[in-house]
Amino acid sequence: FPVAAEGDTIVVFDPASGVERERFVFPRQEKGEGLCLADYVVPGPDGRDHLCFFVTTAGEGVRERVEALKHEGRYLESHAFGSLAVESAEAAAEWLHARLRALWGFPDPATLTPEAAFRCDYRGKRYSFGYPACPDLGDQAGLFRLLEPESIGVTLTEGFMMDPEASVSALVFHHPDARYFSAGNREDPIPL
Repeated sequence: FPVAAEGDTIVVFDPASGVERERFVFPRQEKGEGLCLADYVVPGPDGRDHLCFFVTTAGEGVRERVEALKHEGRYLESHAFGSLAVESAEAAAEWLHARLRALWGFPDPATLTPEAAFRCDYRGKRYSFGYPACPDLGDQAGLFRLLEPESIGVTLTEGFMMDPEASVSALVFHHPDARYFSAGNREDPIPL
C-alpha cells in the first residue's frame, strides 16, 4: 500500500484511487532515540512510500481439533497439534517476509545463517500489533479493513485477537535502518 507519514501517524492510501483508507498512530519512545514506526516511512518523489500488510493462518478448525484431542485425554497430541499450527502460521509469515525482501530488491544473501535469520540480520522488519513498537492491539481492526482476511477464514474477536489464533498479521517496512524497539518509556531495544 502507498503510505505517508504525518508526525507519529502513518496514512495508508488505496493503491488504485489514491484515496486515504486508514490511519495508524504509533507511540514514540520516551527515552533513547525517540523512535516511532512512522520514522521508517520515507517519501519518494511522489511524496509516498510503500508498506506491506499481511495475514497468514494455519487455517480454520485448529481450536476445535485441539479441544477434541483434549476431551479425548490426548493432551500431548493436543498440545503438539496446537503448537504446530501456531508455528506453521509463523513460518508462513517468515517465508512471506523473505519473499517480500527479494521482491523489493534486497534478497537474503546465500550466506545468511539460521542464527542470523533468527536475529533478523537482514534489511526490512515486520511488526505486529500488540508488540512493543505498536502495542495497540485495537489497530488490528484497521489492518483487517485493508486486507479483509475474513476471505481466508480469519476474523477478529471483540478483544482484537485473531481467530483462528494460529494466525499472524504484520506490517512490513523496507527501510534499511528499521529495527525492533519498545515504544513508551523503555530505553533499550527488545532483545531477540
